[in-house]
Amino acid sequence: MANYQKMNVSGTERVELHDKIGLTGAEISVNVLPAGACVPFVHAHKQNEEVYIILEGRGRMVLDGESVELSANDYLRVSPAAKRQIFAAADSAIKYICIQTKAGSLENYTATDGIM
Repeated sequence: MANYQKMNVSGTERVELHDKIGLTGAEISVNVLPAGACVPFVHAHKQNEEVYIILEGRGRMVLDGESVELSANDYLRVSPAAKRQIFAAADSAIKYICIQTKAGSLENYTATDGIM
C-alpha cells in the first residue's frame, strides 16, 4: 500500500476527508453553501479547534453571538468552546475548507518535524 491517498472533490457540496483519504490527526472538510444558505445548527466542540479557510464567495459566521464577516482569502481560527454557525451571503455562495484538530496538540511542524 502506498504512503499516500489522493481524492478529487470537485462538484460536491460537502466532503469530510478523514475517511476518504485516511486522516489520523485531523478532520478536514471541503464545503460549499449556496447563496442564502447556512449550516442548520449552532455547535461547539469538546476538544477540537477549527480553522476556516475561505476559498470563494462571501458570508459570515456567528461566534458566541458576534457576527464576523467572511470573504475569499480569510482565515479564521475558532476555539473549541465557541458557539458557531456559518452563513453564505444572500447574494453569494461561500466555499471553504474547515480543518479540525485537537486544541493544544501541535508539538512539531515544518522544519522541526521534517527529516532530511
